[in-house]
Amino acid sequence: MTTVHALNQHTFTSSIQQDGIVLVDFWADWCGPCRAFAPVFEGAAAEYPEITFTSVDTEAEPALASAAKITSIPTLMAFRDGVLVYSRPGALAPAGLHELIESIKALDMNEVRTQLASG
Repeated sequence: MTTVHALNQHTFTSSIQQDGIVLVDFWADWCGPCRAFAPVFEGAAAEYPEITFTSVDTEAEPALASAAKITSIPTLMAFRDGVLVYSRPGALAPAGLHELIESIKALDMNEVRTQLASG
């Protein structure tokens, strides 16, 4: 069984800075779209064991959500090799999440770093 790891303000930075792809789902228990997205996220975690799937409960971690500039939930952030490559609010359908993951896997990270360095 695949586990989606819960992050807090002490584990967030070290988790997103690791090599590979890290997806972070910002959610809250009272949020209907968050509850609808949870099984999609968990299903993708089972399909992509090479990717780290994490979550942040915005109610339990309000300072972290604020620092990440989360204004709407669910919000999905994607990091690759420590670089933020995607951040958008809204629940994705399974096909949309699959498409996003495949596009992140296909990124040329040297090109991404060059673009970031040039501003």
